[in-house]
Amino acid sequence: MAESPVPAGSDAARRARADALIAYHSPIAHRLTSERTSYQSQLIPVTPYILVACCEAFLRYPEMVRVIDAALPAERIGALGRRPDSRINTVYLWSIANFFLVGRKVFTQMDPSLDTVDGAFAVLDFWDRAAGGFRGDGTRMAHDTGGTVRVYEPDLVQRVAEAAVASPVDEELRPELQRINATLVNYLFLLNFDTRVGSGDTGPYDLGAMGLGPAGTTMVLRDFYRMGRGDFWWTDVAEDVPHQHLLAGLVLRDVEARITDFGTTNTVPEDYLDRLVGFALFTADGGSDGSLRPVPLDDLRAQAAAVRVAERALYRRIARMDEDEMIRCGAEVYFTFLRPFAEAAGVADQLDWSVPRDIRPPVYDLLVAAGRELGANPPPPEDPSEYYGPLAGE
Repeated sequence: MAESPVPAGSDAARRARADALIAYHSPIAHRLTSERTSYQSQLIPVTPYILVACCEAFLRYPEMVRVIDAALPAERIGALGRRPDSRINTVYLWSIANFFLVGRKVFTQMDPSLDTVDGAFAVLDFWDRAAGGFRGDGTRMAHDTGGTVRVYEPDLVQRVAEAAVASPVDEELRPELQRINATLVNYLFLLNFDTRVGSGDTGPYDLGAMGLGPAGTTMVLRDFYRMGRGDFWWTDVAEDVPHQHLLAGLVLRDVEARITDFGTTNTVPEDYLDRLVGFALFTADGGSDGSLRPVPLDDLRAQAAAVRVAERALYRRIARMDEDEMIRCGAEVYFTFLRPFAEAAGVADQLDWSVPRDIRPPVYDLLVAAGRELGANPPPPEDPSEYYGPLAGE
């Protein structure tokens, strides 16, 4: 006799679904963390704050996503990210699932009883539906398509591509744009406490195949997010930064590009901006619908100058912090990756974003110490399929 099917919504079905999503994320997370450019901050204790934030996410995200999902279904929230300047994007989506899973990996070594079906299912099912709504093509991650994130409307892509192709980059302008790009990226890196979420790439687009540019040209779109004063108290140093958001269209010649789920571009050759042949700049500032307006090159120069001033002030401020304050600030950045989803659902003010909150002081101290050790001595490679293990119990 054939076995009766597992009822939809039953504990067994939820366990099976959560385990399937854990198994899906495991090799992808292993690959992404292995590929990521290694950087050990000389200023900010990054690994300790990551552990603190992820363990808080493990303890608190399940209930928080239930509140968000009840206010606006995850798939609808994901669809709202399909426009410039939205932080409902590739890296934030990756993070809400994987911060929970990293915290689970750490915390359940101390208390396996916390590894519940309800918690894992709540977070991973929310992620699955939000990611599907964001990508809109039946996939969930850039990994699924070999490195593409093409979520913006075709009319928008065409507008930026046409402007970029019509604005060629010569040998004099190219080094200046490379310097400005580095200035903006490095500033946002520090503003987000050594986290690569201040900028995010989408694409790539084969302009030749699309009839929007010469054969052999590829466009990557790069969003720069929250460049001025934002949610974090230390961003008051950016009060005078003119633009909150910028979207750059980067036209590259003879470059193979793929977008990662960290929102970064991997290319062959590696120095892709040496092959920058077209450039256009827009902003969504001043509009609530993600519509764009062009930004002149002189405005970009002014933005870079203002950013340099803000970055110097920010560096001095962080350098005066003690280790504990840095860890708490960095943990706040990581933990609040869920906030854009709550804002889209209109419930951000109903949730507590303080961190650390639920980790008890002795555990906090243990995580900080473990983070210091991991930062100085990374663990040996793991089996990709076992990066995240299945739920405990039967």
